[in-house]
Amino acid sequence: MDIPRIFNITESAHRIHNPFTPEKFATLGAALRLEPETRVLDLGSGSGEMLCTWARDYGITGVGIDMSQLFSAQAKHRAEELGVADRVEFIHNDAAGYVTSEKVDVAACIGATWIAGGVAGTIELLSKSLNSGGIILIGEPYWRQLPSTEEIAKACFASSLSDFLTLPELLASFGDLNYDVVEMVLADQQGWDRYEAAKWLTMRRWLEANPNDEMAQEIRNMLTQEPKRYATYTREYLGWGVFALMLR
Repeated sequence: MDIPRIFNITESAHRIHNPFTPEKFATLGAALRLEPETRVLDLGSGSGEMLCTWARDYGITGVGIDMSQLFSAQAKHRAEELGVADRVEFIHNDAAGYVTSEKVDVAACIGATWIAGGVAGTIELLSKSLNSGGIILIGEPYWRQLPSTEEIAKACFASSLSDFLTLPELLASFGDLNYDVVEMVLADQQGWDRYEAAKWLTMRRWLEANPNDEMAQEIRNMLTQEPKRYATYTREYLGWGVFALMLR
């Protein structure tokens, strides 16, 4: 079980696999008023930066699930590096359908709502692991400005305009599911740059080390095209944020 190899290549040097920075995760933890021993579930936990830094800074405990072998190994290494391996556990597994045996105080899916078919399905899945009165965290893109054509939407890696909502629409959609939005922290352009532009040096170094790999031409094409595509489309049209929800 693993994610597509392209992500393991392009994001192999990332600690955070979304447009958040370490400062944004610290802001989110403070905004949630995390207390020691708060138990957190993170579905699609990537390289574990959120759980590890929250364990270090706020004393939480938790478990992260991710289907990337590489990212799961990096998460375990990060926990050891920060001295929190006794507080957080990382499991290499498919997060789709995962429900904890022990209820948690915060259940999160930060940027991987595809695991349950979208936002509504992911909220339903997370709720199965949540204590009464707990908080659900959803990380999700939204349109900063609505593309004028389907072609622009597809250049942002959406299949169509309807893939994402505007920020007001996204916030309203949580209410439609009978959840209060109790906090939000939004990524900024620096965060987008760190997520996207950091891939380019990783790709260049990988190409230098693997010139004859079967994926070399694909990576070369990406490195050639991505800077312009990103600056023209993703950076201008897509926002991203983490939204804290509580059942009404």
